[in-house]
Amino acid sequence: MASAGHAGSRIRERRIMAGIKQADLAKAAGISASYLNLIEHNRRRIGGGLLATIARELGTEAQALSEGAGRALVAGLEDAVAGHAGAAADIAELEDFAARFPDLARLMAEQGGAVRRLERTVATLSDRLAHDPILSASLHEVLSVVTAMRSTAAILAETRDLEAVWTERFHRNLAEDGDRLAGAAEDLARYLDASSEDAAPAGPLEELERFLAARNWHILEIETAGAGDADRIAEELSQAKELESAAAQRLARGHLARAAADARALPLGPLREALREGLDPAAVAVRAGCGLGTVLRRIASVPEAGAALLSCDLSGTMILRKPAPGFPAPRLGAACPLWPLFEALLRPGVPIARDIEMDGRPPARFAAYALAEPSGPPAFGRPPVIEATMLLLPAAAGPAEAALPVGAACRLCTRDACPARREPFIAGSA
Repeated sequence: MASAGHAGSRIRERRIMAGIKQADLAKAAGISASYLNLIEHNRRRIGGGLLATIARELGTEAQALSEGAGRALVAGLEDAVAGHAGAAADIAELEDFAARFPDLARLMAEQGGAVRRLERTVATLSDRLAHDPILSASLHEVLSVVTAMRSTAAILAETRDLEAVWTERFHRNLAEDGDRLAGAAEDLARYLDASSEDAAPAGPLEELERFLAARNWHILEIETAGAGDADRIAEELSQAKELESAAAQRLARGHLARAAADARALPLGPLREALREGLDPAAVAVRAGCGLGTVLRRIASVPEAGAALLSCDLSGTMILRKPAPGFPAPRLGAACPLWPLFEALLRPGVPIARDIEMDGRPPARFAAYALAEPSGPPAFGRPPVIEATMLLLPAAAGPAEAALPVGAACRLCTRDACPARREPFIAGSA
């Protein structure tokens, strides 16, 4: 916050911007012009009724003159300029800028927020365009019908002695294909018109994730269930409205059964106590006498932790995605290959802890904890089923070189020089 001793400078700047002469403002405030001159040059302190009177004459609030721009406005400006080359040297001056030009500062902060929202929308749409199976099938249907109609039209245009029966048949085909094309186009338009939140789930996994998100990923019934009630509760919850398909219900029963086992191994009370003490997941596992994978999943289930959780199988396919502010998990398709989640697959059973910085404006810093371990009991004569889990906890900002730069996916990442890039950023060069 700016020093109150700079109130005079703010009064002078507001007066000049308003086109008011010093003598006129002094007269309206009931003081001499020489005294107002001393105030404006910060050689006399001002407060109380006089500050309120001058603020009223200048059409602003006394707090804006005494304290400068609000913290929220300055924070909005900092977000707006974050990531721009050469802006770091000017960040210290943002508060003075906001105090001198509050309306312009608000406009800049609002536009910065609008840009970030549009960037998120573009990223979501890009992800859908590149990988959405529903969109792909719809486009395939449209193109197939258009190709068929072009072929039929070409035959009618180029064949001059076509028999009447065939002409009638081709006309009927054109009419039927036209109806198909109109229906497919309408379906495609409705799908594209839906926002990412309203779009239909792309499969059973997304149905499960929406079911969990509706409960903030914290299943209270599971937390309080006894060992004998877990199966019954899992069966009841699997009939929730978010779980429309039988496949999603099956996934939900498996997820809830494991959540119940995790809750018995590490009850919520001891877990929250360990988090308040600032213990890392490995230390929590030692204290509770349970597996590290259990701890990672349990921390993600505590709403106040603000954690993200991602799981994948040995092919790298996502099998669970709990996003967090600043860490958007791709809705469809491949993710960033630099995530510690995939590094853990190279060394099953070896815990990995690493600070990462997610691409964005501004970038978000996380402490990542990853582990890959067998899923289910081992057996002779078959390959192990490996599952990797990564927990992400918000981390304090620090030197950029201390964190691994990552993105959500290549098509959504602006880091041009990334050695793991497979395809270009959707909007071109960053």
